[in-house]
Amino acid sequence: MTAAALSLALSACAGTSGGGSAGSSSSGGGASSSPSAVGPKLTITPGTGATGARPDHGITVTADGGTISDVTVKGGESKVKGSLNDAKTQWHSQWQLSPATRYTVTAVAADSDGHKVTQTSTFRTLAPAQTFSTQIFEGYHQTYGVGMPIMLTFSEPIKNKVAVEKAMQITTSKPVVGAWYWDGDQKLNFRPRGYWPPHTKVSFVGHLDGIHAGPGLWGTHTLTQDFNIGRSLIVVASTAAHHLKLFRDGKLIHTWPISTGKPGDDTPNGTYVTIEKGNPVEMKGPGYDLEVPWSVRITWSGIYLHDAPWSVGAQGSTNVSHGCVNMAPADAEAYYKMELTGDPVTIMGSSRAGVWGNGWTDWFLPWKKYLQGSAFNAAVEAGPDGSSFVSPQSLPPYTGAAAPIGGPPYGSANAS
Repeated sequence: MTAAALSLALSACAGTSGGGSAGSSSSGGGASSSPSAVGPKLTITPGTGATGARPDHGITVTADGGTISDVTVKGGESKVKGSLNDAKTQWHSQWQLSPATRYTVTAVAADSDGHKVTQTSTFRTLAPAQTFSTQIFEGYHQTYGVGMPIMLTFSEPIKNKVAVEKAMQITTSKPVVGAWYWDGDQKLNFRPRGYWPPHTKVSFVGHLDGIHAGPGLWGTHTLTQDFNIGRSLIVVASTAAHHLKLFRDGKLIHTWPISTGKPGDDTPNGTYVTIEKGNPVEMKGPGYDLEVPWSVRITWSGIYLHDAPWSVGAQGSTNVSHGCVNMAPADAEAYYKMELTGDPVTIMGSSRAGVWGNGWTDWFLPWKKYLQGSAFNAAVEAGPDGSSFVSPQSLPPYTGAAAPIGGPPYGSANAS
């Protein structure tokens, strides 16, 4: 097996990531081949016999007086992927090593006269004292709406955000430009610049195994997930015009009368994405306790788009609800049956601004502001061959569809 062909097998779906401190054991210097009259000198770092080697430093093989022809690494549950420099005089592992793992590295190099040298190093990485788990919201092979962010939650606060962010890889069946956004120390989301292209297949890998996430905190697992983006279904609801427009795959398919929050209970503006739905959902408030059919949730505070036969007479003309979007029974049922988690819903025309965090509110932020949430100060370009971090200044202009089809109206969460 050649050095370039070394592969890292990824652990399945739900992952935990962990870590600890290296303690007092030695990380070891390089293991070198014995001086010889012929052949190159090979050096492997960490050197043989090392204990407590840092997983995030990986493995380095160098050849002095020749070129490297083969590197094999044995140890852990996964094979180790790495690459040679252009001169083939240095090989380095691509991702971190697994903590608390014994590795054996064998390297072969030759000089210009064909004299070969083989060198081996056996070492052990540090045993972590503290670990963290990581959860991804998306489910295996589930399908989501075009506004759905990738959402990661860490069980412990992450201090080394740059290292963790750089460990994330996204592969998409269609080209996507997006960015990672840190919402505090334990939540990391990814969102495209505009809505996801419909019918996109997405594969996510978090190379968290061996990540040094903070003082004494190390990763111990790789997190993977595959999911899909479905057709485009977008709601734009006007509290002032008392109507809702429904777009499917870029075309207006319905204009329905609605009634939103009455004065004092105004439905807040913003581009939300649908969270969950129920038929029925129990709704409680001052003077009411109802089982409400065909209910689709957009905020944690309890705003739904739902069936409201009691307000049909006001729908299209007057706002009478406690904050929800009241719909005629047939309209609410039709939308409920089409909806996918992550479908965008824009509320506009209200005197009340939307509140960050009341729902999945990634689309409250314009693109330039969302970019500021990246610890790496980078955008992400993803496609069928994986993803890479790029300077936002290097991105081509956005050429997707205009709002509301390609993304939310600018400043959609602001009060009108």
